[in-house]
Order: sequence, then structure tokens, then C-alpha cells
Amino acid sequence: METFLAVCIGLVLYTYIGYGILVWLLVRIRGRRPVLEVDPAFSPEVTLIIPAYNERLCLAEKVANSFAQHYPADKIKFLFVTEGSTDGSSDFLRATYGSRIALLEGTERRGKVAAMNRAMQQVATPIAIFTDANTILNREAVQNLVRHFQDPKVGAVAGEKRILTNDSESAAGSGEGLYWKYESFLKRMDSDLHTIVGAAGELFAVRTDLYEPVETDTILDDFIISLRIAGRGFRVAYEPDAYAMERPSFSIIDEQKRKIRISAGGFQSIVRLSYLLNVFRYGWLTFEYVSHRVMRWAVAPPCLPLIFLANGWLAVREWLNGSAGGYGWTSLFSLQCLFYAAAWLGYRLEKQNLRWKLLFVPFYFTFMNVCALAGLVRYLKGNQSGTWEKVRRAGEVEFKAP
Repeated sequence: METFLAVCIGLVLYTYIGYGILVWLLVRIRGRRPVLEVDPAFSPEVTLIIPAYNERLCLAEKVANSFAQHYPADKIKFLFVTEGSTDGSSDFLRATYGSRIALLEGTERRGKVAAMNRAMQQVATPIAIFTDANTILNREAVQNLVRHFQDPKVGAVAGEKRILTNDSESAAGSGEGLYWKYESFLKRMDSDLHTIVGAAGELFAVRTDLYEPVETDTILDDFIISLRIAGRGFRVAYEPDAYAMERPSFSIIDEQKRKIRISAGGFQSIVRLSYLLNVFRYGWLTFEYVSHRVMRWAVAPPCLPLIFLANGWLAVREWLNGSAGGYGWTSLFSLQCLFYAAAWLGYRLEKQNLRWKLLFVPFYFTFMNVCALAGLVRYLKGNQSGTWEKVRRAGEVEFKAP
């Protein structure tokens, strides 16, 4: 039991701390990738693809933000995909912007992945860039993404996701921001070592001729698309100076729905990308993929309750045997109880719209892993579809069509 507990603790520590340290050391030993020399003349045509299901409220800001990109105006096209929308999005875009944008619409809602597959059939430019309608890009985003394609070994480029929070935001939103800061650090290390393992759907670019139609029930389309490109021998680069900014989830319930869905998608992705587990064929890609993603979704979450139960059993045995050997297991179990009590308190305060920064880490860490286990249950039940209702974001007001 002691060995079992030690192994489980080691797996969790490696997943959340050890891998970050190891990949940082490997990058220091191997050296960072050379700084990309930008050729001012390199400005290939690109298509900015914006799936927008019932996003009428934020479309005007998104279009203005897209038009404001620092990229040659004759080299960038805009394709909005509004199929299935019932809030007047299509009529608004058509009446307001006319031929300045391309519009792909339809009465049937078939989901984001089906919309993306359909949109890619319309793209004639060598580079396609995906971005969400509810995010705002920095003005250099397109330019900074595209420059990486000067390297023929780069098949896709991922931008950075940033969460905009203020002092009155929920603990979930603040935790989400901390999570993405750490995630951005890991992506920088992954990219310097070999390739990143999964783009964020808020902003990523691909070579059009490398895009493969994705199964329409896919939950994490961005992850599947980028990993399949990496599996074909191309690098997926990371560009932190191309970033998409969005607000955190409106409430802990909204964030919970989002996290469970992502976790269910993680297990779906592990099954569909099982061939990437062959380290003899994929080498560094397999190492990064397993360490950064597979263990985060499929190993660490189930280890946590096992650690708690095993530690509890050892603590009881320690008490029954007396204090001759000390109370090390009891002390560790007490610390676990304090940690989860802090997480529970953070959850209770969040339900009452109260915040205490000291509780962010235990709360969000526990929250993520509970959602991962719930995602596993949902995936095993097979009741997750490729379409879903978007979560509310902080500061968001519902738009009602006239």
C-alpha cells in the first residue's frame, strides 16, 4: 500500500509540476529555437474563419476587430459561419457589411465541426485562421501567426488564450486565468523542445492543404486538428504574441459545464489519437503528448481519490499500531483533509459570490479534477454530442432578436 501510494503521488506531482520542470531543463540543455527572422515580403493570402452560432451580441465588435488587423487588406479575407443561428446574425452581417465579408449560412444547425469542415471547402487561400466570435484579437495577431509559415516544417500555429478578469470576478474565473498562464508556459516549452500538443480553438492557423475533415461528433476540434498535423511530421508552433482575449465563464456552474465537456472531449481524443502513443514512431511528440495531455486527463484525476483512500488506510493503521514509527502518514492525511476543506470552502464562497484569493489554488485544482472524472463518466455513457449550448461569459447580456 505504501508503494502504491508513493506511485500515485509521483504520477500526480509529475503531471502538474515535474513535467514543467523536466521540459524546462530539456530546453535549457538543448537550447531554445533560433529567433524567427521575419521577411517583410512574406504576406501570403489568409482567410479568417469565424464560426458564430447565435453570437449577434458580439458580432459588431468582432468584425471591427477583424478589420483592424495589421495585415495587407488585399491579402486577408473574412468568412463568418452562422448556420443554424436564430438571433438574426446572418441578416445583421449581410445588411451591415455586404461584400466586405463572406457569409456561410443555413437553417440547419449541425455543430461547429460540421461548420468548420464546410467552411474549409470554401477557402482558396494557403493559410486558414480560426478564431471564436466572442474573443478579441490583438492587432498583430494575424501577422504574428503567419510569419511562422515561412518555415516549411510548420504545419500549424497556435495563438495564446488570455482570460480577462477584474477584482470582482468569480474564483472560477481567477482560477481559469492562473491555469492559462501556466498552460502558456508549458506551450512555450513544448514548442521550443519539439511541438506544442494541442492548439486553443480561440485562435489557431493551419496550412489549408493540411486540413483534414474532422468527424462531426468531435468535441475538441482544435486539439484533434493540430495533433493530426503534428502526427504527419509537421511542427505546431506557438506564438504568444498572437492572442485571443475573452471573459471568464459567467458562473461556477457555467464553468463546470465547460470543463466537463472538455474532459469528455479529452477522453474522446485519446481514443482517436491512440496511434500517437507509439513512442518508437513519434518520439518527442509521444513524450510531450503523454506527459502534457494524457496524464492530465486520464492519469492524475483518478489518482487523487486513490491517494486519499490509500493515505487514509495507512493513517488508520498507523494509529492502531501506536506512535512507535511516528505519525507521518497521519500528518500527510491531515494535510490532504485541510487542502480539500479549503477547496470545499472556496466552492461554498463562490456559490455566494464571495472571493478569497488564498483559496484559488485548492479550489480550482480540485474543481478541474472533479470535472475530469465527471467528463470520463460522460464519455463512457456516450451522451455527449458535437453540438452544445455555449456557456455564458462574465458581463454578457443576452441578445433577443427583434
